Amino acid sequence: MLDELRTVIGRDLQAVAREVEAYGSDEALWRTVPGVTNTGGILALHLAGNLRHFIGATLGGTGYVRDRNAEFAPRGVSPALPLLPRAEVAAEVRRAAEEVEATLRALAPVRLAEPYPLVVLGRRVRTAQFLMHLASHLGYHLGQLDYHRRITDPAAQGPAGAMSVEELPAAE
Repeated sequence: MLDELRTVIGRDLQAVAREVEAYGSDEALWRTVPGVTNTGGILALHLAGNLRHFIGATLGGTGYVRDRNAEFAPRGVSPALPLLPRAEVAAEVRRAAEEVEATLRALAPVRLAEPYPLVVLGRRVRTAQFLMHLASHLGYHLGQLDYHRRITDPAAQGPAGAMSVEELPAAE
């Protein structure tokens, strides 16, 4: 199960990075849409921070310290929080992918049946359940990111190759 989770989460994080890079401009990544809470940049930073915290730091001991408020902070409205370039956001997503890969590769399978080390929103769940939740959460926001890019950047309509089964290893 760890190999499968590592593969799917890794694939989807690479898709997040491709989505970020597929925006036609840095500004489009941060453009707001009426009725939509998060920009593409916020979604990408949130996914990177979420997985670096819950997998990398908590299960892998990477030392990453999450700043969830900064993930969701509006960008470009003050000099303190400028718009980050697409390349910088994509690099942060790829750092998350590297940490997730290393952590899940080193995680002992017996840990999956154990309680996840943190209580999250008042709940204690098994590590396997929480990792599956994180994979689903990633897919949910990846879809939002794809729609945000298509809505805010009509010139960048082509697919970014999100969630392709072709990126999964073939069965033997």
